[in-house]
Amino acid sequence: MKIITALLLLCVSSIAVAQYNITGRVIETGSETPIDFANVVIFKNGTGDLITGTTTEIGGLFEIEIAADDVYLEISFLGYTTRKINDITFENGKAQLGNITLNTDAEVLEEVVVVGDRSTTEFRLDKRIFNVGSDLSSTGVSALELLNNVPSVNVDIEGEIYLRGATGVQILINGKPSVLADQGSNALGTITADMIESIEVITNPSAKYEAQGTSGIINIILKKNEKKGVNGSISINGGVPDNHSIGLSINNRTEKFNLFSQLGVGYRSIPTDTENINRDNTDGDEIRSIGEEFRNELFYNAVLGTDYYFDPLNIITLSGSFSYEVEDQPSETVFNSFENDVLNSTWMRSEVTSATNPKLQYELNYKREFKDNKDHQLLFSAVGNYFGKDQSSEFSNDFTLGTATQGDQRTATNFSEGKFTFILDYTKPFNDAFTFETGMQYLINDVSNDFEVSNQSDNGDFIIDPGLTNVFEYSQDVLGVYGTGAYEEGPWGIKVGLRVENTDLNTLLVNTNEENSQRFTNLFPSLHTSYKISEGFSLQGGYSRRIFRPRLWDLNPFFNIRNNFNIRAGNPDLLPEFTDSYEVGGILIFGQTSLNASVYHRYTTDKIDRISFFSDGVTTWIPQNIGTNKATGLEVNFKHSPTNKLTLSGDANYNIFVREGMFSDQSFDFSADQWSGKLITKYKVSKPLEVELTTRYESREQTIQGIRADNLFADFGLRYKILQGKGSFSLGVRDIFASRIRQTTIDSEDFFTFTRSQRGRFVTLGFSYGFGKGEAMEYSGNRRR
Repeated sequence: MKIITALLLLCVSSIAVAQYNITGRVIETGSETPIDFANVVIFKNGTGDLITGTTTEIGGLFEIEIAADDVYLEISFLGYTTRKINDITFENGKAQLGNITLNTDAEVLEEVVVVGDRSTTEFRLDKRIFNVGSDLSSTGVSALELLNNVPSVNVDIEGEIYLRGATGVQILINGKPSVLADQGSNALGTITADMIESIEVITNPSAKYEAQGTSGIINIILKKNEKKGVNGSISINGGVPDNHSIGLSINNRTEKFNLFSQLGVGYRSIPTDTENINRDNTDGDEIRSIGEEFRNELFYNAVLGTDYYFDPLNIITLSGSFSYEVEDQPSETVFNSFENDVLNSTWMRSEVTSATNPKLQYELNYKREFKDNKDHQLLFSAVGNYFGKDQSSEFSNDFTLGTATQGDQRTATNFSEGKFTFILDYTKPFNDAFTFETGMQYLINDVSNDFEVSNQSDNGDFIIDPGLTNVFEYSQDVLGVYGTGAYEEGPWGIKVGLRVENTDLNTLLVNTNEENSQRFTNLFPSLHTSYKISEGFSLQGGYSRRIFRPRLWDLNPFFNIRNNFNIRAGNPDLLPEFTDSYEVGGILIFGQTSLNASVYHRYTTDKIDRISFFSDGVTTWIPQNIGTNKATGLEVNFKHSPTNKLTLSGDANYNIFVREGMFSDQSFDFSADQWSGKLITKYKVSKPLEVELTTRYESREQTIQGIRADNLFADFGLRYKILQGKGSFSLGVRDIFASRIRQTTIDSEDFFTFTRSQRGRFVTLGFSYGFGKGEAMEYSGNRRR
């Protein structure tokens, strides 16, 4: 009880004038690694009354001044046995205790591992933080699939990310843009669940953040093990369809250096069943196709980095990551052509595709803290990214009925992207109530996509198709400067900010010399406020203005010709979306239950939607700016633990939206609603055995031209721990009933289109083992497209 009281009163000085000084350094027994932030508490001999206390600084050092010399000292830290020091001797008012060793407590460490498995959600003034833990259904999955467990977030079968049912989400890695966060290339699949510490969901970002992302920001925080000494974890996974990987995570922390690395290698197969129908309603002609596509991937991942502590106030971090993937994409699609319901031709279109994808990221960070306040700091970051693709495809057509109308084709793609981000942030707390932040960000993005299509001639030669061949060059520079001020005193807090961004966007089709340049400067204000009514009940409100700049894949006019009757292309003339977002919510915590409810409204101009164009049996999807969208919704998140063994959590989102717009003299005015929900049930059968079931539902939704069907699916996870928590067996089943389907229907006066895709059930079994103070992890090298 004395220790608990002491911890609540740390850093409270004695009311008497100090006459005696005690110094020392706390280290771990054996490794002699300094223990930062250990609790050092002084008690009076005889009575045991608390006098004062402090925590150790970086390097394990501490210094305490007191007004009496008849004292004893207790030192404690989570995972270590508490040390008591009696008979403290003073010379000239000073007691230099030197190195004080703490022994690790194996029993406590085991309990830490168990507690750390639980995912939790924290609520802040302008964001929610989902601490990943070791979710059971995360076994063998990537960041894309893990996001489906995060409140407010949904990811469809094609990898498109939705926040509160809306696209236009900005994905950050450790608070910065990254090639790994690019949704168009689905590079998020290279980030594995075990690598993630937490996920921040920011529905109304402050002006400190880049303004990109009309529906908000998802910030993925990667792990960086900083436990003392050598620690790590190794894991092995196998699955059906093929999902095999080996991963190693290792960390070595000394007084000045922290070295961290992750290595992984594996092989994965991702099958997808597809079905498409294109019908011309004017003459009854129809094309139907049913196919199976595979993406087989051999992948290698490596991360290496180091922190160097010049002193307790200055830290520099240098890190790099490299991924290399070898892809094989066989597919077979059967086509049937009908005239007035009469079958007139049948053929199979086969694809053989191979590709190599190198990815490289390197980062330099410098952090400077100041003695006057732990939150007074200067941060500088420079990040470089490179992503390349060298791909070749061969398409052949085998007609079994009718006259051959489709010839064989070949494609070649040479893609490269360079992205550089420079960030400078300065935070200055003037007192306990008022904090000022300012900074700038400069983002440079350069892309070249060399795409070539060749058609086979009558004599068997392949001739380049000039209408489908070109080099697309894309560059975008964004310079942003911001300032925010936050005032928090007592139960009330407010944060205001303003960001200015200048955008310079250029696209060029080299072969045809078609250029498009856009330059614009915009203001992005933000406002957040909160009021704490009681310990268990708080209210929050926020406003922000955001932008969604068209992504590379929205602008790139070229497409995969896997299915020549259902194609997607980009639009180099797209304009950015702008959104004003308002939100009011409350957080209620009572007993073992937490509840968060928010009402929100978003108003978006120049809304980007993919419009389908139908001609000669071919449906082409091209993004266009179509008017405005007004969305008003209610979102509820909850977590409840009725027993020590059972935890229920989930969220539900309902929104009504109104679309208004014209395109090519056609009105797209309509209103509709949409809702989604998820429920996660965790049950601890026994100390070593836990199970988890996650169910999700996404309602039917009216799109700007048609209907997207509803979706109901479930995931299951199981984990069994051995060796006092150091080892664990895990079983993960994604889409238990193979019911996760993406299905869209458009039925207009002129044409009818139907698209359907399904990936089916994935089962993964894994074993992991943690050494040193490392905890068992679930590693997978999944790459999801």
